[in-house]
Amino acid sequence: MQYVPVVSKSGKPLMPCHPARARELLRKAKAIARRSKGLFFIQLTEREDGETQPIACGIDPGSKKEGIVVKSEKHTFINIQAESVAHVKDAVTTRREMRRGRRFRKTPCRKNRKNRARGGIPPSTKARWDWKLRICKWLSKLYPISVFVVEDIKAKTTGKRAWDGSFSPLEVGKLWFYEQLEKLGSVELRQGWETKELRSLHGLKKIGKKTASDWHAHCVDAFSIAANMVGGFVPDNKSLTLLSPIRLHRRQLHRLQPEKGGVRKRYGGTRSNGFKRGSLVKHEKYGFCYVGGMLKERISLHSLEDGKRLTQLAKPSDCRFVCYLSWRSSAP
Repeated sequence: MQYVPVVSKSGKPLMPCHPARARELLRKAKAIARRSKGLFFIQLTEREDGETQPIACGIDPGSKKEGIVVKSEKHTFINIQAESVAHVKDAVTTRREMRRGRRFRKTPCRKNRKNRARGGIPPSTKARWDWKLRICKWLSKLYPISVFVVEDIKAKTTGKRAWDGSFSPLEVGKLWFYEQLEKLGSVELRQGWETKELRSLHGLKKIGKKTASDWHAHCVDAFSIAANMVGGFVPDNKSLTLLSPIRLHRRQLHRLQPEKGGVRKRYGGTRSNGFKRGSLVKHEKYGFCYVGGMLKERISLHSLEDGKRLTQLAKPSDCRFVCYLSWRSSAP
């Protein structure tokens, strides 16, 4: 059973409550129903503050999927299995090729700039770790998290140079992530062998299929390291919330391939006939879904389960806005 997040009148996160208690508060008009990125929570109308217990957020990073668990000593509030952001590297390569191709065509374009040292973090690495950070920021607004526990992953090194690991994108990205995470709360690191010992000590098993939508794939590690901080090694809640990033084509000059007559249509944008793309809406026929592109005066709607397009001809007047989304959430 998943507990309902609670925030005070001023927006301060308090201890989550039982769903029955949430219904009672809504019935007595002592709370207001809210949604944040698709997750239901309640906001109290009278209380400004309240006592909280130690809550830990365990994070198990992965190359394809990763697990995030928020728990206290007695209860596990939410189990998240999130898909990693893996499309940025190919998108940057495609953008570079299209930009180079435009310079050889007879079309107005800026002059080629001299090579410059990029510095900082590579775009694909930044996107992967920023995805985890955004989820942590979102959770910290709904739960009074006191400590973040992260399984510290290591980059593979050749051993030929003493410093080769320092220049790995993984090493650079995780250090940036830890620095940003410290702004939200205390950060504790655990090594992979420590996580394995905690699992074995308390009889928790991990399956080998990392891409499976199963609590024992990634969340079991996140649960183990979180329980090591606040206690409670008996999982009382194994229900999963699956998160997948919504890929929105923001600003693209035109489609990659021309249509008949050699015309390249303009492509991308941030709004679709009054709706911000990615917005969660409730449609009369399709229920809860999110907004994609547009076709003249109509908009396209997409499923929260798998992201597939439900329709391309929905009327904006038939859609009721619920909240903004950065990702789609579903149950396995």
